[in-house]
Amino acid sequence: MNTTTGKLVWVEHASADPGKARTFYEALFGWTCSPMDVSGSSYEVIMNAGEGIGGYRPAQEGESAHWGIYLSVADVDKSYAQALLAGAQPWMPPTDFPPVGRGATLLDPVGATVSIWRSAADDRADADMPPGHWCWHELQASDPASALAFYEGLFGLTHDAVPLGNGSYYVLKSGERGRGGIMKSFNADAPSMWLPYVHVADVEASTAKAKSLGADICAPPADIAGIGRYSVLRDPQGASLALFLPMAR
Repeated sequence: MNTTTGKLVWVEHASADPGKARTFYEALFGWTCSPMDVSGSSYEVIMNAGEGIGGYRPAQEGESAHWGIYLSVADVDKSYAQALLAGAQPWMPPTDFPPVGRGATLLDPVGATVSIWRSAADDRADADMPPGHWCWHELQASDPASALAFYEGLFGLTHDAVPLGNGSYYVLKSGERGRGGIMKSFNADAPSMWLPYVHVADVEASTAKAKSLGADICAPPADIAGIGRYSVLRDPQGASLALFLPMAR
């Protein structure tokens, strides 16, 4: 099967009430859901533009609401062992999820949760994402340099460094393709976390709609010079994500 190491291939919402999460995001993005049997249990797959892009699951005891990212690897067991040697902590060991693939979850060296995944099917080809699809993911880290070394080593990635007010923004790359970003957390007391970005047609309109549906706006709409426009929200259950509209080419 064709895999692209380090590519974002899935994003999963964990919360105390997946039904409420589903209602919020269906109203915000027009997502729908399609139940799938995974390991003998029903799993709610998020559908956008006719494609499965993520899912909803109940949070485990003591687990806060969040969006979790899954990054592609060729061999889950090998990458899991490598991650542990590089300073990650175990969360879920390599596990089969028939019929869709095999995965594992770790706490990286800066404390952010990340999953690795080997799909039973080919990874989706790189392409521009339509509205409603995930288009970027960004690690807001307590120690960006340590995080950068870990992810480059684990996935064989390189990076570009872009000057930022509180340091540098590191763009993780495979070849010339950007895979994600790493930056220092704005709040020194905030735990390290991955923040996924959803492509929207209108950042202002989507931000206002999210607020009307009960979301908190963490960062109002603003421009990223030469890149696009974004905002950051926290959904009614406490999971954070960003909205993004890239600049026209």
